Amino acid sequence: MTGDDAEGLLRRLAPQVLGALVRRYGHFDTAEDATQEALLAAAVQWPEEGVPQNPRGWLITVASRRLTDLLRSEQARRRREDTVARWTLPEGWLTPATDQPAAEFDDTLVLLFLCCHPALAPASQIALTLRGVGGLTTAEIARAFLVPEATMARRIGRAKQRIRESGIPFGMPSEAERADRLEVVLHVLYLIFNEGYASTSGPNLQRTELSAEAIRLARTVHGLLPDDGEVAGLLALMLLTDARRPARTAADGALVPMAEQDRRLWNADRIAEGVDLLTTALPRGATGPYQLQAAIAAVHDEAPSAEATDWPQITALYELLMQISDNPVVRLNHAVAVAMVHGPAAGIVLLDELRADERIADDHRIHAVRGHLLERLGDHTAARDSYRTAAGRTTSVPQQRYLHERADRLAT
Repeated sequence: MTGDDAEGLLRRLAPQVLGALVRRYGHFDTAEDATQEALLAAAVQWPEEGVPQNPRGWLITVASRRLTDLLRSEQARRRREDTVARWTLPEGWLTPATDQPAAEFDDTLVLLFLCCHPALAPASQIALTLRGVGGLTTAEIARAFLVPEATMARRIGRAKQRIRESGIPFGMPSEAERADRLEVVLHVLYLIFNEGYASTSGPNLQRTELSAEAIRLARTVHGLLPDDGEVAGLLALMLLTDARRPARTAADGALVPMAEQDRRLWNADRIAEGVDLLTTALPRGATGPYQLQAAIAAVHDEAPSAEATDWPQITALYELLMQISDNPVVRLNHAVAVAMVHGPAAGIVLLDELRADERIADDHRIHAVRGHLLERLGDHTAARDSYRTAAGRTTSVPQQRYLHERADRLAT
């Protein structure tokens, strides 16, 4: 097994292992530390020695041993009888974790709902789930939230402490509790998918293991709640968006914008499944933000070419979305749609208004869009400056490369 293969397997198994440890032993924060050490040991050993026959069981066993060490160390440090009494070490269980019968639900899904417990603030629910279930780093989560990394680190730390102090049991919540937590669960899956589809940092444009895991979890939630329109809408949005993935990068890994993609490479099966989900979900009650975003994705996917895209319909859908979602990225995408219908100058007017929103004013995307619209207007000097500004504000190497290439092309 290559290093890349091992990394992909470990990423898929990480939330399952963490979920198993938390379900068996509690102590979310300590279980996460133990899981990370087991993953590190596997990353070193498996490429050389081969993957064990039961990789999940191997990871749980190693993590359980490390969890024992960590808890013993903490017990020795605190030496307080009331704290010791609340802890049960792994060897206190009658059988090891890998011998336990399978849970009714995927441990990963149970972990997802645990992280979205109402005892946590909404922002902490999302951040903790992205760490525990999505495997994102603190820096990646901070970029997804448009906040400083130090702020996000404190938020995650407080969330772990709150779970530890509350004694929240690990288990699938009741039907009523699931409904209360569902909005946060869907938002978490949305963020995980976005990080996989368009990675905010690193050498690769996409992290397919993250988007695949988000789709898998969304399918699981949809199976649990098949009549919920927004669950179906989110799954449809993921499928319709992921369908374009094969055409998003060139052979050398360079970014290919949608207008230049070979649509013959788009995944027709995923488009058909996404459209079918959306068509079934839309007549059910009020239309939510994920259904509207899925509808926008469907308009893009069903257009035979970039020139044939129904931009007036996309503009109208974004305007509906803005009525129910105070999201600057939605407004940015609306500006692009308006520019496609009414010309780049109209889009720039909306961009100027959007720059007053501190949540996105420093984001690279607003500068990249400005560069594109200025280029269409023929102001190549200003467009070049915007592209270079955008390149300096993204940590994604393929996006940096693409933006610099656009700028350099205008300099000749």
